[in-house]
Amino acid sequence: MDSSIVEGGASLRSTGTDATKRRVSYFFDPYIGDYYYGQGHPMKPHRIRIAHNLVCHYNLHKKMDITRPLPASAEHIGWFHSPDYVDFLSSVSPETLYDQTYDARHLKRFNVGSDCPVFDGLFNFCQASAGGSLGAAVKLNRQDADIAINWAGGLHHAKKSAASGFCYVNDIVLGILELLKVHKRVLYIDIDVHHGDGVEEAFYTTDRVMTVSFHKFGDFFPGTGYIEDIGIGTGKYYALNAPLNDGIDDESFRRLFRPVIQQVMEVYQPDVVVLQCGADSLAGDRLGCFNLSVHGHADCLRFLRSFNVPLMILGGGGYTIKNVARCWCYETAIAVGIEPENKLPDNEYYEYFAPEYTLNVEPIPMENKNSPRDLEKIRNILLEQLSHLPHAPSVPFQMAPFITEVPEEREEDMDRMPKPQTWMKEEYESDSDEEEKRFSKTSITPNCVN
Repeated sequence: MDSSIVEGGASLRSTGTDATKRRVSYFFDPYIGDYYYGQGHPMKPHRIRIAHNLVCHYNLHKKMDITRPLPASAEHIGWFHSPDYVDFLSSVSPETLYDQTYDARHLKRFNVGSDCPVFDGLFNFCQASAGGSLGAAVKLNRQDADIAINWAGGLHHAKKSAASGFCYVNDIVLGILELLKVHKRVLYIDIDVHHGDGVEEAFYTTDRVMTVSFHKFGDFFPGTGYIEDIGIGTGKYYALNAPLNDGIDDESFRRLFRPVIQQVMEVYQPDVVVLQCGADSLAGDRLGCFNLSVHGHADCLRFLRSFNVPLMILGGGGYTIKNVARCWCYETAIAVGIEPENKLPDNEYYEYFAPEYTLNVEPIPMENKNSPRDLEKIRNILLEQLSHLPHAPSVPFQMAPFITEVPEEREEDMDRMPKPQTWMKEEYESDSDEEEKRFSKTSITPNCVN
């Protein structure tokens, strides 16, 4: 393989090295860690609060514009989701389910059940997640930021009329729809261990959005993302899928990701990039089966940052919560252009990170079932698919729609902890079901407003 292809990137639309200063806007809702999917459920929004805690203790907040987003309205959510599904989400609660307001047909129709349970404050949670991604898109549209971060976003499985894979509202699709009001072409990249099916499906027939997903394939949720899935109609060749096997490590991932994305950037020439940073592709994830370190995971962000194209960074999967927090803290540091110390500073969740007390997550001993030959074959197929694209597809002239007005909370409100709400639940200190009997009712967010 040509090493110049692997290492490329900084030469395209770049003003310098990856350490070049960027204006970073960071969205965080201090209530987000209070939502609780239920005992034993692997999705824990508390991970976002822990990540934010680390961000503040590394003093990264002093290098960013921190904003509490306004919750997305039902109207905003209805940009993508069907009216009956939005009505269901906005009205359903554990009490209405218990009172049999909704029967089994509703639950089956909207795919609500064990994976996607109805919990207290469900719609508020969806509004917070989507509001952050909409706010991030507006910041980029207004050119008020070069990079916008919403770790509560990245819920890529939600469909137009159904929940899926712990996701209810597809904040990514909503954010991209907002970006399309200003930008001709949007590139979406997904490094979650699961295929980004909801986003790909939403934009499968258009060349205005290109989707690229690197994911575990085979007998694994959601079972989509064949390498032959390339889009249809006007969107043909504007969907790329890299199906991978268990155990992929940093070097293998890098040698596939960089040349493919290098070519995507050169051929598609996006005006803005959306990166879904699902942390379930890290080593040792409770549900994942990849073997990336935090540094290997963040290399994708570092590479994209080097192109100096407006960038939206979102969360996603990740079910070993201490590792999710480490990863998203480190990637926040990469976004602002610094290399944080590996040794963790003292923080309110320090005991979570025993016994290493470090920021990086090291790979674990496991077989990499992705042979160099298989990865080269995937790379060549994807590059061949890209060869069918015209350079920078044209967009017919049209009147630009109004940029969404998304009011924001005053920044000084961010250092005040929210009062306990009716949907506030015990937040568990551990990822394992056995240790979930130990819990803390204390919600901790440090004073971290510049």
